[in-house]
Amino acid sequence: MKLYYCETLSPRKACAVARHLGSPVEFVRVDLPHGEHRQAPFLAINPNGRVPVLQDGDWSLWEANAIMCHLSDLAGADLWPHDRRQIEVMRWLSWDSQHFTRHTGTLWFEHVVKPHIGMGEPDEATVAAALAETRRSARLLDDHLDGRSHVVGDSLSIADFALASALPDARAARIPLDDYPNIRRWHDRLNEFEAWRQPFPARPPAVAA
Repeated sequence: MKLYYCETLSPRKACAVARHLGSPVEFVRVDLPHGEHRQAPFLAINPNGRVPVLQDGDWSLWEANAIMCHLSDLAGADLWPHDRRQIEVMRWLSWDSQHFTRHTGTLWFEHVVKPHIGMGEPDEATVAAALAETRRSARLLDDHLDGRSHVVGDSLSIADFALASALPDARAARIPLDDYPNIRRWHDRLNEFEAWRQPFPARPPAVAA
């Protein structure tokens, strides 16, 4: 299997799950800054032109949440449970895509990505709106995590990986993580896993021209 990625939010969770499970994947970095995702060979794998993508034989599976489910099933793991918890995981994945990571991801883009690729300063109106929605969502998640070690049930699931995808860059992205002690405690627990701290393969040093 090949897992196509770049060092962005959605690939982070797919790569972290692959590493956590010891999945037999070859990590293939896609050069987004140079437009590799818009070229024909990659579009043949994912016509959306986005990462991550998992190539499993003749099957190309895109969308990070689906990739995490598939890797869990292949490993016989319980990250994607097959009992009533599955509905709970699905609920949190849906909520995350529409609320929490939707807005924390905007903060990450404005404060981290734009300066890195020379797109100028953060847009103040966009940041203010995303921060307000982040706080709204974070209050709900923080309340949910009160007295809980994981988002669903008593064990790790793909919901944990999905909801936390922007949090490793919380300081740089100016996500107010310190205002939500239960979220911070939960993410500290996730940081105990090396796969979460280091989800991406090490990049070789650049060769001087």
